[in-house]
Amino acid sequence: MDFTATQKKVEALTAPRNVVIVGASDRPGSWAARVHRNLRRYHFPGRLMLINPGRQEVAGEPCYPDFKSLPEPPDHMVIMVPAPSVPALLREGAAAGARSATVFSSGFGEAFDEEGSRLGSELRAAIAETGIGVSGPNCMGNICSKASFVTLTEDRPLKLNQGPVALVGQSGGVMIFINSALEERGIRAEYLITSGNEAGLSVADYIAFFATQPELKVIITYVEALKDVERFKAACRFARDAGKYVVAIKLGQSEAGRSAAMAHTGSLAGSFEAFDALTGELGVIRAETLDDAIEVTELLAHTGAPKGPRLGAITLSGAYRGLLLDAAERNGLVFPKLADTTLERLNKLLGVGSLVSNPIDGGFGVLQSAETYLACIEAMQDDPNVDMVLLQEALPREPGSARGEKYIRMVEDFVRTKARKPISFVTLTSHSQTDFSRALRDEAEHVSFLQEANKALRAIKAVHRRSELEHLSRNTNQTGQQTSAQAQACAMVRAALGQSKEPVALNEARSKELLRAYGIQMPQEQLVTSPEAAVKASEAIGYPVVMKVVADHILHKSDIGGGILNLNSAESVRAAWQQITTNLALHGVSKPIDGMLIAQQVKSNLELVLGLNRDPEVGLVVMAGLGGVWLELIKDVAFAMTPVSAQKAADMLAQTHAGRLLQGYRGSPVLDLEAVVDAIKALGRIAQDLGDVLQSVDVNPFVVMPQGKGALALDGLVVLMPSKAES
Repeated sequence: MDFTATQKKVEALTAPRNVVIVGASDRPGSWAARVHRNLRRYHFPGRLMLINPGRQEVAGEPCYPDFKSLPEPPDHMVIMVPAPSVPALLREGAAAGARSATVFSSGFGEAFDEEGSRLGSELRAAIAETGIGVSGPNCMGNICSKASFVTLTEDRPLKLNQGPVALVGQSGGVMIFINSALEERGIRAEYLITSGNEAGLSVADYIAFFATQPELKVIITYVEALKDVERFKAACRFARDAGKYVVAIKLGQSEAGRSAAMAHTGSLAGSFEAFDALTGELGVIRAETLDDAIEVTELLAHTGAPKGPRLGAITLSGAYRGLLLDAAERNGLVFPKLADTTLERLNKLLGVGSLVSNPIDGGFGVLQSAETYLACIEAMQDDPNVDMVLLQEALPREPGSARGEKYIRMVEDFVRTKARKPISFVTLTSHSQTDFSRALRDEAEHVSFLQEANKALRAIKAVHRRSELEHLSRNTNQTGQQTSAQAQACAMVRAALGQSKEPVALNEARSKELLRAYGIQMPQEQLVTSPEAAVKASEAIGYPVVMKVVADHILHKSDIGGGILNLNSAESVRAAWQQITTNLALHGVSKPIDGMLIAQQVKSNLELVLGLNRDPEVGLVVMAGLGGVWLELIKDVAFAMTPVSAQKAADMLAQTHAGRLLQGYRGSPVLDLEAVVDAIKALGRIAQDLGDVLQSVDVNPFVVMPQGKGALALDGLVVLMPSKAES
């Protein structure tokens, strides 16, 4: 995807030749007055002009009635007028020469009202016609430090810095708070963009622009809803290929959160599980909280990502050593046993016999001198079992900590000149900074200062996990050619959908026909239409058997008594037929059924759930995890985007408790992991072949046998989406 055109628009937006405030005002507290004051306060070098047809002067500066009256052609418009006037003003400003605009006005559909929706369409049409770069509407302005250009409606003093971080998000409030937290930590943010409802430029366009700025290392984005997922994917890949890290914060981890996102942006928010699957493919790190985003940024901006999850550490106390070990286990990181050569080196250096272990307790003489401390760091750096070294140290808040200051400067010099692996300082607790500590922090640009053991290791894990997922993504290729059986099954599915304008559910038999064509195994089963045929099928399959009603209009058989287990004789089969027929009548099912499915009853070692689901934002995602009662109780499932390789499928399972159970847990047998992986891959291929018509595929339960014995789909449901919907 080519971002050349939008990169030019963002460039015009972030470094304008002049600024025109449309709707200028000096009313105390108004956003127009705040923007005016900030443009002056931070010394915007271009010309600042004001438009308000009802005023000749605002805040002691001349005010003009329209664009034609300006002393020079406009370049950037700051629009502060009611929504109905905005589209016409954009056209007038563009005709006068403006290349970009920031629209603060709201009322363009974010409240899901009819008038707002109409105005939103008018605004988008005006942006498309004029071709100008627009941030907003419903935004809070921007900070562009290189251009000394501040339209952010923030009264508190701001610091204009260059590199290494850029911020962009749909919520101005969240961006302001993140920027304040970065400033507190001494992390420099060069750009802050509040993208609002994104009628013009989107988060993806800003990410693509930031990817071209050489001084930037980390792009933090706050996403409520993605309007163009393909553009977002392309922008994140572009940033990844340019060597930039993207850190994403996503609203919507709960139903209430998704509703809040919809209310704020006027867009449909998807699930954060699906968003995680997407970002994992793109090399994007999703931060759980704003604090996590700050910690991850501190790590990436100054240290970079470790090559693996193995940590080495030197602490100042045994207690903190224990905190680090607890945090490592909690976050899936390890403090491995040091290599024998490293232990010999440390024991000789410290003279403590065999007491040295990882993490190293500083009480064993590590701090006896600066030389000894540095020698221990060098030994950890040289250890082949260690990917990253952590050092317990806090930035001094005031002069007087000679040892701390000396060691920080010494480690900075070592990292800058000799280190081959990342080194981070880690504190016991989170704490605030001072001007003194931030100045010292500026002297140590090649090390990160992480705060609090669990938060710090959570950040390291998130960064390392990004590398794992990126590797899986880069090594996932499309599957082979479609077989004739698969082509026939796909044709059956498309014929079943036809031109329907409503979702279409396939009955269990037809759903399984599709799954079977792609290699997903089933128990022995037959569809029958009479009690006698049911008896004959049962005897052919062998008792015990299961009987289940089959009908397109019955999706949840258990809710209406549509299935009966443990049928061991012809008499029980006939009785089950009558019982299910009675149950259907009791539940008001009057439509004809397709028959009954007689299936081999299978005793399983483990029940899983597999499936596909279409997320409203990111599209089809593959799901796998614990099924049966566990699905509703703990929702222990993992998601991934398609296509799915064997490695990616195995990684999905490893993220759930199912992964441990498949390997054999507490004396239980090792189960057929390969069969599960093959089934997940098959679902990925189904998504590739039918992605334009699939709404969901549910395989639950999917039972797994001991190793080499396979795995079986006991039930299946395929739901097709209306043909008018887009893929």
